[in-house]
Amino acid sequence: MSETVLETERLVLESWTIDQLDDLVALHGDPVVTQYLTISGTVWTRDMARAALESWIGLYETRRLGKLRVRRKSDARFIGRAGFGIYAGEPELGYTFFREHWGQGYATEAAAGLRDWYFASTDEPRFIGLADTRNTASIHVLKKIGMTPTHVADAEGGLKTQFLKMERPEG
Repeated sequence: MSETVLETERLVLESWTIDQLDDLVALHGDPVVTQYLTISGTVWTRDMARAALESWIGLYETRRLGKLRVRRKSDARFIGRAGFGIYAGEPELGYTFFREHWGQGYATEAAAGLRDWYFASTDEPRFIGLADTRNTASIHVLKKIGMTPTHVADAEGGLKTQFLKMERPEG
């Protein structure tokens, strides 16, 4: 059974269960949605989605991190995923939404909620974010929640990527 991790004004972010695999396959099966996730924009196969889902479930169970399932409060509709993975040993904030939900502020709302939850729920000093340099909307979201660009480099798979960081607020 899914566990609610946090709620924002319009969203519920919850843990995944393996029986929700079809939702993840649908989300990552759209080439427009995946265009900035790998250098080739590869859509996920069912096996790729299962591996990711099992990883996120395990990360949530062991560290209370992991990409979370995002539902809209108004109708309980699954609209995407957002949460923390681990990239090069660092907690990394990421999100992906069905394209019909782009431009409605959901990514910013989820990212800001996760930022606040992260610093309230962990002792970690920082987290990172990264986005394909062509994905200006995602970079804008990360900056909007207070993340600072650090550098541009090739990420896993050779994707030219803007890296950002968020330090724990003082006080």
